[in-house]
Order: sequence, then structure tokens, then C-alpha cells
Amino acid sequence: MPKGSSRVRVTFLGTGDAFASHGRFQSGYFIQADAYQVLMEAGPTALCAMKRMGVVPADLDLVLISHLHGDHFGGLPFLILEYLWESELHKPLKIAGPPGLEKRTWRLFKTMFPFSSGDLEAVRRKLQFIQLAPSRKVQLGRVSVETLRVPHMKHDLCFALKLKIAGKKIVFSGDTGWTDELVGFTAGTDLFLCECTYYENPLGVHLSYALLQSKRQCFDVKRMILTHVGREVLDNRSRVKIELAADGMKVDV
Repeated sequence: MPKGSSRVRVTFLGTGDAFASHGRFQSGYFIQADAYQVLMEAGPTALCAMKRMGVVPADLDLVLISHLHGDHFGGLPFLILEYLWESELHKPLKIAGPPGLEKRTWRLFKTMFPFSSGDLEAVRRKLQFIQLAPSRKVQLGRVSVETLRVPHMKHDLCFALKLKIAGKKIVFSGDTGWTDELVGFTAGTDLFLCECTYYENPLGVHLSYALLQSKRQCFDVKRMILTHVGREVLDNRSRVKIELAADGMKVDV
């Protein structure tokens, strides 16, 4: 994307569920506006997807994480390893998410790569972890981020995320069961990325296509795309009438 352009582009790095259903990569969304670059969600396959789709890891300005399940933040240790050996960070990188993200990320990194050499402290100094709180709005570089706590985890926080960037509004539902608060939170949004793990039975902690189809008219959004899709949804894709995401898909907002 040329410098100075006000276009906002979303590249779907990973649109599958935790099981990588039908071989889809796990959660990851790359958002570009002008020269500002955001990675929203970092599933275990995020680094692979970034390299396959031409995203340069060292060019990231911000990483956003909705919650601390492995298919959403488990790619952070691989990103740190990339910065340690392959792509030197030339600028600070903000990593924002729920409480516990920094501690859990470093614990996971040390478990996965316990004998890593290289100048890890130099990488650590360039990573700025930021703790998000429910129902708060924070300015992170060129992005305004607003959070909504959604029903997915009993004890830890899980957020829906609203991004305002270059005059556009993008909402990601995070992983969530149904809550009426999503309707107000997404109102007036240019792009709504909504999880759809199941086709009929949402089990209370995820959303289903049947439920979303019945609620579709409640959402005042310009464009709604279903993501975090599971096996049941993909097995019934011919019956899905709401736009369905795919790995590698690019959307201009």
C-alpha cells in the first residue's frame, strides 16, 4: 500500500478455529493504514501466515490480543524468536491485551525455547506490553482501541475489540457466546469480523451461524464477515448466506 494512502486494508492471516478446521490457519488479522501496521490476534500459525502473505514481522507497530487462549496468543513466542534471530526490531512494538498477557507470553516462550541464546534482553526492551481493561478506550499509536468484555472465559477476561484507524471503524467479536451488548458495540461499524465457530449448536461460549443469521438484522454494520469458523460451518458452507472469511482474503475498508 503506498505511503500517504488513507485506505485501510485487512488481510485475513488465519480464519480457522482452535482445531484449524479444514486446514485453515488459526486466528490472525493484519490491518494496514498509511504506514501503520497492526496484527490483531497471534495464533500459533501467525508467523507462517505472515511470511506466506508477504507481511514483514519487523514492520509491525502494534499487536492486539483479545484473550489468552492458545489459538489467539500462542504465536507470540514464535514472533519473539523471529525478532531474536531473523528480523531485528528497529522500533518499539506495542503488544496490548488482557491482564496476564505479558507474564503468560514470557512463560510460554521460556517453556517452548528454554535455552534460547542471542540478545533476548535487547528484544525484551523493545516490546511494550499494555494491559487493556473492560469498557475502556485507549489510544495506541494511530489506533484507538475500545474493549467490551464478552462471555467466553469464566475467570480470565475476553474482549471484543473496536478499532478506529484512519477514519474507519473495525470491530472483532473475539471468541464469545451471544450477548446483546454486541449490537450496540458494533453500531455504525465499517467492518464487523464476527466469530462463527459452530453451525447450529453454539454451546454458550461461541456463536453459531443459525443464531447469527436470526440476529443479522440487529446489526447496523456496513459489512459483516464470519471468521474463526469451525468444521460444522465449513461442512455447510453452501447454506451460509452471510459472507464467510477465508485465509489470504484481503478487504479494503
